[in-house]
Amino acid sequence: MEVQRAMKLGVFAVLLSGMPLPEAARYFASLGIQGLEIGSGGYPGKAHCDPAALLADAGKLNEFKRILADNHLEIAALSCHGNPVHPDPVVAAGFQKDWDDTLKLAEVLRVDRVVTFSGCPGSGPGSRKPNWVTCAWPTDFADTLEYQWNDVLIPYWQRAARQAADHGVTKIALEMHPGFCVYNPDTLLRLRGAAGEGVGANFDPSHLFWQGIDIVAAVKYLGAAIQYVHAKDTAINREMTAINGVLDTGSYLNELGRSWIFRTVGYGHGYQEWKNIVSALRMTGYDGYLSIEHEDSLMSPAEGLKKAVAFMKDVMIHEDCRGDVWWA
Repeated sequence: MEVQRAMKLGVFAVLLSGMPLPEAARYFASLGIQGLEIGSGGYPGKAHCDPAALLADAGKLNEFKRILADNHLEIAALSCHGNPVHPDPVVAAGFQKDWDDTLKLAEVLRVDRVVTFSGCPGSGPGSRKPNWVTCAWPTDFADTLEYQWNDVLIPYWQRAARQAADHGVTKIALEMHPGFCVYNPDTLLRLRGAAGEGVGANFDPSHLFWQGIDIVAAVKYLGAAIQYVHAKDTAINREMTAINGVLDTGSYLNELGRSWIFRTVGYGHGYQEWKNIVSALRMTGYDGYLSIEHEDSLMSPAEGLKKAVAFMKDVMIHEDCRGDVWWA
């Protein structure tokens, strides 16, 4: 019997980190959310899911699973966004511990997808701060890239991909995020080519919009490398980008003065753009979650989430009709 495939609506649950999991789960379910991307360490924290604690206590683990089951919620992914190649070994060790614990929990929960960042090393041995390179000259930058990729990043993710596979995690969905070595489609494919097909993309349009990337073209370019998708938007301030360009280190709270700000889906780009994105995902074979991430400084978490849910329900393609072109 052929399995019917369809996109599902998820949410990055750290949005309600201040709310206990039972209450948050009930609220998400009441909105029609089907699955949760749950923070399990790193930058997202462990408010709803502390892997070490769950693994150490069968009662806590069973209660965690029961809460999700009672609300008919799947685990869309575990999220352990971090920088395990951080040049400060103490910082790197903390991120690595969260990664290790997340993989162990994923195996117990039979979750095959973990969302994270590629990370960013320093400029060379002895560095203590990450160094994100944005240009190829002077040649110091080219030397830094050579070190970061060949000496640190590729060897690390080759090992991490093997480690993940040993725990049943077959999809390491790297969020393409400026500030880290994997920040656009080419850098994602470069690391995937070196570390294997277990490494893929968490496709978050918000970080690509402000770089000037055509989202539909990027979806088609990445194709099967897309392993997960965030539903998050960005509004471009055309006046400020015309003056200062898109590299903006100003405060996210300076909404009028920034070149761009994150927005709830629909408030940066409208229905047609998002329908085009969803359609491109369908054409390239993506079957999975569209996970709402809300970082809109102009809206409360509740309002931004409700608007995003309504918007995404309208633009998503819920039924699978491939292979059944009824008029042909």
